Amino acid sequence: MATTPTPAPPPRPGAALHHPELTNLVDTSRFHARHRGGTAAVLCEGRTLTYADLDTAANRTAHALRAAGVTEGDRVAYLGKESEHYYEALFACAKTGAVLVPVNWRLTAPEVSHILGDSGTRLLFLEDEFAPIVAALPTAPPRTVVPVDAIAAWRAGHPDTDPGFEPGPDTPVAQLYTSGTTGLPKGVVLAHRSFFAIRDALADGGLDWIDWRAGDIALVGIPGFHVGGLWWATQNFNAGTTVVAMRAFAARQAVDLIRDLGVTTACVVPAMLRMMLTEPGVSAEDFTTLRKTVYGGSPISEALLEESLAVLDCEFAQIYGLTETGNTAVCLPPAAHVPGGTLMQAAGHPYPGVRAKVIDGQGRELPPGAIGEVCLHTPARMVGYWGLPDRTAETLVDGWIHTGDAGYVDEDGYVFIRDRIKDAILVAGENVYPAEIENVLEHHPAVGEAVVVGVPDERWGEKVHAFVVPAAGTRPTARDLHTFLVPRLAAFKLPAGYEFTDHVPRNPSGKILRRALRDRFWNDAARKVN
Repeated sequence: MATTPTPAPPPRPGAALHHPELTNLVDTSRFHARHRGGTAAVLCEGRTLTYADLDTAANRTAHALRAAGVTEGDRVAYLGKESEHYYEALFACAKTGAVLVPVNWRLTAPEVSHILGDSGTRLLFLEDEFAPIVAALPTAPPRTVVPVDAIAAWRAGHPDTDPGFEPGPDTPVAQLYTSGTTGLPKGVVLAHRSFFAIRDALADGGLDWIDWRAGDIALVGIPGFHVGGLWWATQNFNAGTTVVAMRAFAARQAVDLIRDLGVTTACVVPAMLRMMLTEPGVSAEDFTTLRKTVYGGSPISEALLEESLAVLDCEFAQIYGLTETGNTAVCLPPAAHVPGGTLMQAAGHPYPGVRAKVIDGQGRELPPGAIGEVCLHTPARMVGYWGLPDRTAETLVDGWIHTGDAGYVDEDGYVFIRDRIKDAILVAGENVYPAEIENVLEHHPAVGEAVVVGVPDERWGEKVHAFVVPAAGTRPTARDLHTFLVPRLAAFKLPAGYEFTDHVPRNPSGKILRRALRDRFWNDAARKVN
């Protein structure tokens, strides 16, 4: 029999919201359906889904999943843009013990095929817009494909009663794919605790670095296939506030939604802030209801912060973490957002209960101020990489996530990121790994060798730059290579520039000196991340 958490007292308007009795997403759905059923849970394109509606839809979808043969631990993929149906699928998976696999809708058919095959997806929710991708899959699609546009009809007739599944804190609920250093994306398995641990840490520490208040209306600017978007939405659901879902981020629409819906909080990447501020006619009047902006994915420039503070006139909190850490593990609080302040170079301070350390190449902990690999110990950390125990053991060591970022911790515990150890390129908050692009480029008959690096970009933070050694007797052009890559890689992974060369630098053992190629683009930068 399903249980309902003990109700909390009705919150005062504007009061901080924290429901410690909620420990998993099933609790969240049941609790708010019962105690604030008429409150809007999701606003999307003029449609309103209340908490009662969300719970009922999740129950019916869960029963329909079971009828389709989905059982505990099975993977259910979602290929579509954000809408109320995405969140219905999330809570339905939680209520059946299934694991939601959000698929990046920007990916090509071969990339999607890898995710569906690697995860062993049992059932796929598919938006009509992306049906051509599934039709072009090089492998067979999942046995059951449910059109998102027809999801209401598909679940019709199934009971709206709660299925009664009771997950534990370590029960997996989501599997998000991140680009891999070896070229193939890895599935990061996150349990229910990943979506509650930081909320509890903030409350236990009495901190309002990131907070949720009665009456909040939260814009989700980061897509739900990204851990930042999924985490931000779930935090607002856990608090019982209203989520504004954007089908896909568009700067003009985001500004209009903030103004017209009275949005009070938002989660974005710095590139999104820049795009909103450069929209014609945008002014401070568009942001009068906004009280806090949470951003992550890349640092914010001094100039962008100054302009954002002036126009948005709200608090800012920077979050830092990885999919592997369950999103944010470190936060630069609003009080530290002072233009010209030394802490503006920091990623932030660990939350209560989260620890940070820096190690050298032999795994020895380094003293404050010494640069090495940043490692994070957080209760929100991943369960592991799906089907990759060896890779899990490399990244998750004795409870510590090895981030692959180079930096230091100061005497006050603030984490500073200075470079990357793992060669990742951060394009508008999306991790892109060179090996994946190089592997595809080298399938072109005119490419003898390819090396990819990240270089600074004013708009997106970083962009992809490719060094290409032509195969003997060939003269490929940038247009040739771009045309070849378009059907094989998502647009954000495509090189923005190509350099043709007769060789790439190597050390005596033959290893490519990628850093030497990259560093000439970053010589004038204080930190080699952007």
